[in-house]
Amino acid sequence: MQHVTPKRIVAGIAVAIVSFVLLGTVAALWDNSFFVRMTPAGGWEIAMLGAMSAISGVYVAIRRPFCSVKGAGAGGILAFLGVACPVCNKILLLIFGGELLMTYFEPVRIYVAAAGALLIGWFTLREYLLIRRQPEPVPAE
Repeated sequence: MQHVTPKRIVAGIAVAIVSFVLLGTVAALWDNSFFVRMTPAGGWEIAMLGAMSAISGVYVAIRRPFCSVKGAGAGGILAFLGVACPVCNKILLLIFGGELLMTYFEPVRIYVAAAGALLIGWFTLREYLLIRRQPEPVPAE
């Protein structure tokens, strides 16, 4: 695979680590002085965030130049909405209200997060398969 270089592997690892730490802190999945979570976090949120971060790192390492990242980005947004506190998200709170979020969104958050992780995974697999189909460059003599 001509596109996967050591530099891109390091970038993928950096993206995975930074996204895990940054998004986990913003979602208040662990105690921090920046954000306070209004609903308790279960163990699945951290596991789902870890999966999303790892898949995102792989996507960054293998993606082709100039490829579309809309699908993977949408998956990332869905996964983050699934692991984040529904009441803490001001945009969702303004659109739907607290009662509606707690009644209808809270029970399906795990499925939203899983759908987002699966979407990122799908686009990562798609990128991998497209890269494998490309012919290797012939070395110059």
